[in-house]
Amino acid sequence: MSKTHSFHIPVMGIGYTIDTPLKVSHLGIDSVISLVDDIILEKLRKMYCDKFEIPYLEITEKIEDFRAKRITSYLNLINNLAGKKFEEFKTASTEKAQELKDYFSMLPDSSAIKQEFTKMTSNYFNFNEVGNWIKDKLSMGSIDVNIMTKVDKDNFRNGEQLPTEYNDAHAALRGYANSDLSSSVILSAGMNPRLYSYIEKFDDFFPNVKGKIKKKIVLKVSDYRSALIQGKFLAKKGLWVSEYRIESGLNCGGHAFASEGYLMGPILSEFKEKREEMLQTLSETVNNALELKGKIIPEERLHIKITAQGGVGDAEEHQFLLDHYQVDSVGWGSPFLLVPEAVNIDDPTLTMLKDAKEEDLFLSNISPLGIPFNSLKGNTKDVEKESLIAKGRPGSSCPKKFVALSKEFSDKGMCTASREYQYNKLKELDKRQLTLKHHKFEYDKIVEKSCTCVGLGTSALLVNNLDTKVEGDGVSICPGPNMAYFSKTMKLKEIIDHIYGRTGEFVENNRPNMFIKEFNIYIDYLKEKMNEASFSMTKKQEKYLVNFLNNMEEGANYYTKLFKEIKNKFEVKKSTMLQEIDEGLSTLQLLKLDLAKLSPIKV
Repeated sequence: MSKTHSFHIPVMGIGYTIDTPLKVSHLGIDSVISLVDDIILEKLRKMYCDKFEIPYLEITEKIEDFRAKRITSYLNLINNLAGKKFEEFKTASTEKAQELKDYFSMLPDSSAIKQEFTKMTSNYFNFNEVGNWIKDKLSMGSIDVNIMTKVDKDNFRNGEQLPTEYNDAHAALRGYANSDLSSSVILSAGMNPRLYSYIEKFDDFFPNVKGKIKKKIVLKVSDYRSALIQGKFLAKKGLWVSEYRIESGLNCGGHAFASEGYLMGPILSEFKEKREEMLQTLSETVNNALELKGKIIPEERLHIKITAQGGVGDAEEHQFLLDHYQVDSVGWGSPFLLVPEAVNIDDPTLTMLKDAKEEDLFLSNISPLGIPFNSLKGNTKDVEKESLIAKGRPGSSCPKKFVALSKEFSDKGMCTASREYQYNKLKELDKRQLTLKHHKFEYDKIVEKSCTCVGLGTSALLVNNLDTKVEGDGVSICPGPNMAYFSKTMKLKEIIDHIYGRTGEFVENNRPNMFIKEFNIYIDYLKEKMNEASFSMTKKQEKYLVNFLNNMEEGANYYTKLFKEIKNKFEVKKSTMLQEIDEGLSTLQLLKLDLAKLSPIKV
């Protein structure tokens, strides 16, 4: 069976795509469930059991290994329900005729199965003939899961720390590994050697003789070097990375894993050029490891997919990534937040997203993980946070503690957005005798952290009329900068038509090219980093900024050459794109001069 669509829906927040597979997988669309919050997963499992009249037995926190068991049970339920929906959909009947036609109309015009279906049904619709053909040709979209590798909090029972395998990310991995799913786990947020080593414990991650892997590993990466390092680490354990999901550093929703100024285009180019070399190197490594372990070595060489996501907003960009960089799929994230048919989005937040302009979307430092985070001005979780600051009681009550990772004040860990942590941190700050300006700068850095591990899941509870007594009603939202150029609610068919270029009415004409947008965001990010360094430049900061500037220059020169050489692509915006690159290069030269003034070392 061939892949149906050339796009996928990435994970968004904690709750936004928590049941998206149930809504889209029967249409052949891949999507991703976050495994951060087992509490919400359990609430939704009860909801769906009640809805479909399935017996429900609650998995309470008193049960041994409750987090992993909740995750397994939820994933099995979604897999079962989605599978039934798909089988019903494939059963050709008079009632299903229009639904089937709608399904095929959504596919890209280049799709071989769409063309075959159109030819088969051009004169008449024979249900027996079409039904047998559909059963052979159609495939479900993958029900994938996401684990943030660094969100791996230690856990305790009766005051005693539990073994590492009960840490949050480890338990999430075990929950997925024990599920019935045949899909992929997307590992994001960087390398966690302990977690990566734990994957070896589960047979489903190893290939059979035909090279089929029931549970595949996908790494979300932002550069080739780190991808190869992680791929080799896993290959030495006999574990194959089936996909490298390249994410734009600063032009993607949610956490923004900024590189040292490496831009999306050059990164994709390096993966394209070195794809075969990477495949060869990792194949040899993984086969050697499988032999040493006495495990099956596949008869044929395993495959690698390269996919990309972050800031894509129109069909021309989508197709360019597929054709020029030869990626296997393109992720469309933020625009899907305007598709209630596919995601969980409460009405007030949906309205704010539709109305959002460029100035309303910003790269914040609100994440307790200490990673830049794309946010929306006026989101209700931040309003809640500001109210607490105004009352002189900054910080969250930290009801779920998924990101209680700081051991600065407690061996059990605290979240940097929690009231307890911020109270201790502000006491320290008051002892430092800083200038008013510097004190305010450090104060704001402490209290700006927001309880995102709660806020990013709340929308799923509100939409489904589930209890929010523990979480409260505050919603954190994580759209990428692309959201500024989409201002209409869309149906699922409408956004798919937009992706494939069958309509352009859903995006504003002033939307910049995805590569140029990222370039300009990186320049703004660099300015902010230089401002931070102006208080006291360290050697480490200096090296980072020098590398950042040099990499940005190389990226800009790459784009200048690329856009001048390619034909029949981006013709409407090309002159503007080249002009913006020239202006960006001039800005980088000025920033180099500014950096030289901060540093004793010649740049």
